[in-house]
Amino acid sequence: MIVIGITGSIGMGKTTAANMLRDMKIPVFDSDSCVHDLLAPGGAGVTPAGIAFPEAYDKKTKSIDRGRLRAALGGDHEKWNLLESLLHPLVQGAQQDWLRGQKGKGVKIAALDIPLLFETGAEARCDCVIAVSAPEFIQRQRVLEKMSEEDFAFRLSRQMPDEQKRMRADYVLNSGQGLAEMRRELQDIVSDIREKFRCGKSCSTPKPPGWSPPKATG
Repeated sequence: MIVIGITGSIGMGKTTAANMLRDMKIPVFDSDSCVHDLLAPGGAGVTPAGIAFPEAYDKKTKSIDRGRLRAALGGDHEKWNLLESLLHPLVQGAQQDWLRGQKGKGVKIAALDIPLLFETGAEARCDCVIAVSAPEFIQRQRVLEKMSEEDFAFRLSRQMPDEQKRMRADYVLNSGQGLAEMRRELQDIVSDIREKFRCGKSCSTPKPPGWSPPKATG
C-alpha cells in the first residue's frame, strides 16, 4: 500500500487538500481529529494530559476542556512541548492501527494528514510527501480572519518554515490559485505517484516540481 503524507503550515490549505483526496476515494487519516478524540471522554490522552495540566481537566465529563487547555498552555513553548510529547506517541500509534486496517481492506493508496509531519519525523512512515503551500500574503489573509497576529506568530514559531517544507517534500501543491487549479494539480500529483510505484520507482528523492510561491509584493 502506498502511504502519502500530506502537510502544510497553518493557513496553507492542507485540510482542503485532504478533502480533495477523499473526493478522489483516497482514505485520509486526520491527525487533528485524532487529537480531539484523545482528549474527549474515554480518550487515551485524557489521563496524561489531565495529570500534566490539571486545570484543563473537566471532572463532570472526564475529558480535557480544550479551551482551558489552550489557556493553560498560553505562549509557553515548554508546556506545548510537554503536551506534544504526551500526545504524539498516541497519535502515531493510532496512525499505524489505521494503516493496518486500510491495508487489510485491500486499499492501494492512503494518506496521513499530519500538520507537524517533518517536525516529528513522520516522513519516515510515508512513501511520498505532499506539502501544501501558498504565497505568504494569502496565508496571512486566511489565518488573520480567525486569530490575532500574536497567535499567528506563535503558531508559526512552532512550525518548520514553509520554504523548508517545500524543499523537503516530494511534491508541492499550490493552493493559492483557486480550488479548480488546486484540484487539477493534486490529481496530477496522485497520478504521478501511482505511476512511479506501478513502475517500481519511489518518491525517495525530495524534488518539488518547480513551483514555488511568489513573494508578496505589498
